[in-house]
Amino acid sequence: MSYCTGFQPIIPLNPKVLILGTMPSVVSLHEDFYYAHPRNAFWKILSEMFECSLTTTAEKTLLCQQKGIFLWDVLQGCQREGSLDSAIQQPIANDFETVFNQFPALKTVAFNGKAAEKLFQKEVIKHQCLPQELQFVCLPSTSPAYAAMSFETKRLLWQEKLSHLL
Repeated sequence: MSYCTGFQPIIPLNPKVLILGTMPSVVSLHEDFYYAHPRNAFWKILSEMFECSLTTTAEKTLLCQQKGIFLWDVLQGCQREGSLDSAIQQPIANDFETVFNQFPALKTVAFNGKAAEKLFQKEVIKHQCLPQELQFVCLPSTSPAYAAMSFETKRLLWQEKLSHLL
């Protein structure tokens, strides 16, 4: 079992939505960037939503900054073997209390899958003081491990639930 440490967030000047995963995959950790697994649909969904090409980490970071997407993970660290969320042990949450104090206009948290939502409820809501007016949106996971839904269905749901925010 190895200890995994997450990434620093991508923080736009005026964040409109906070998109949270659980913890970077082994591939993402190796590549040192969010959603780096070639079969993860995250960047492809955003690319199609905003009708742009996202091939480099610089382009992906710039899109987040331009569109007000604050990108981070629920956890700053955990014990985990492999990449599956179900393998996460001894989770340590990121400091969201500070984030919401620093960005009081940020009112929407979107979860990249149910595992991120459950981890947030268990590790953050019960332990950190958060604004009462936060709105939560759970989106289908973009992970290749979540194959219960087609790419097109995932893309349509992401677009439907986020387009008014961005």
